[in-house]
Amino acid sequence: MELKKVTLNDVHQALGAKMVPFAGFNMPVRYSSDLDEHFTVRKAVGIFDVSHMGEFLVNGPAALDLIQRVTSNDAAKLTPGKAQYSCLPNTEGGIVDDLLVYCLAPEEYMLVVNASNIQKDWDWINQFNTGGAELQNISDSISLFAVQGPKAMATLQALTPLDLAGMPYYTFSQGEFAGVPQDILSATGYTGAGGFEIYVPNQYAHAVWDKIMAAGQAHGIKPIGLGARDTLRLEMGFCLYGNDINDTTSPLEAGLGWITKFTKPFTNSDNLLQQKETGVTRKLIGFQMAEPGIPRAHYEITDAAGATIGEVTSGTQSPCLGKGVGLGYVTTAQSTPGNEIFIKVRNKALKANVVKLPFYKG
Repeated sequence: MELKKVTLNDVHQALGAKMVPFAGFNMPVRYSSDLDEHFTVRKAVGIFDVSHMGEFLVNGPAALDLIQRVTSNDAAKLTPGKAQYSCLPNTEGGIVDDLLVYCLAPEEYMLVVNASNIQKDWDWINQFNTGGAELQNISDSISLFAVQGPKAMATLQALTPLDLAGMPYYTFSQGEFAGVPQDILSATGYTGAGGFEIYVPNQYAHAVWDKIMAAGQAHGIKPIGLGARDTLRLEMGFCLYGNDINDTTSPLEAGLGWITKFTKPFTNSDNLLQQKETGVTRKLIGFQMAEPGIPRAHYEITDAAGATIGEVTSGTQSPCLGKGVGLGYVTTAQSTPGNEIFIKVRNKALKANVVKLPFYKG
C-alpha cells in the first residue's frame, strides 16, 4: 500500500528530516537527534507535525447519545470549550482505540483518533449510530501541529488574540490564529511539557507552520520528530495504542479506570463493572531499571525466582533521568510500587523497580 503524505511532507524533507513509514503515513522520525529534540521540548519549545491523526465530526440531537454509547468516559460533563480523554471499549473487554472528545458547541463534537485506527474507528462508531447522528470524517482535510514546551505559550500568544494563559489543561478555544479566522487551539499534548495543539485546514498549513517557526525563533523552536515524541510520552507514562493498550487490554488493567465511568451505560460496561468489582489479574505498571540496560517492547518480566510474571510493552532510556524506564503488564500481586522485578535484556535478568508514574516529575 502506498504511504499517505501529510500536507507538509516536502517541508519536512527540506528540513532534513529522516522520513519513515508510520501508521500508513510517511512521517518525520527526527530532524537532528532524538536527544536534542527531546531536551528542546523539555527546556524550550518544539513543533510536531501530527497531521496523520484522525478527526471525526459528530453533530445533531443524537450526537451526545452516540458518544456516550461508544466511549468509556462521561461526555455529558463536557461543555463547549472543554475536551476529554476517553477510549472506545470493544465487546470482548479490550480497547478499540483511545481518543480525545471535544465539545465544539451544543450538539457539536469532534473526536480525535489514532492514525493507525482511522478506518477501524470510523466503522466501529458508525455501527452504533442508530439514532441518526451526523458523522463526517474530516481527517484528510485537517493538519495538526503540537507546539510543546515551557516556551510554547510565549511563541503562540504573539500569533493570536485568544487568551492562552486563560486556557486550563484540556480546554480549547476557537478563533483567529496566525491569520486563519477559525482555528482550534487546544491546551493538550502528549509530552508532559505543556503547550498547545492547533487544528488547521490543510490550505493554511504551510503559512501557519512558517509563522509558528518565525514566532518561536527567539525562543529556540525546533521541529521535532516521532522519536522524541515517543521518549517524551514514555517519561510521562502515557499509553501508546498498539503497544500499551490494544484490543486485548481492558481499560481497568491499563490504569484507565479514571476514564471509565459507570455513571452511564456504554459498550461492554456491564462486564467492565464486574471486572472492577472482582479485581483484575494483571496491571500495567511503570518500572525503572536499577541496573544499566534499556528495556524494549516484548522483553520478558520475571520475579526474583525467574518465573515469568509479565511482558514489557514500551521501554526506552529516559533522557531526563539517564536510566532505562518502561511500561509493562505484570500480575496484580507484583504491581505494587517499590516491588523489585527483573527484565530479561539479551537473556540476562536485570533488576528494576515498580514506580509510580510519571517517571519524569519536572
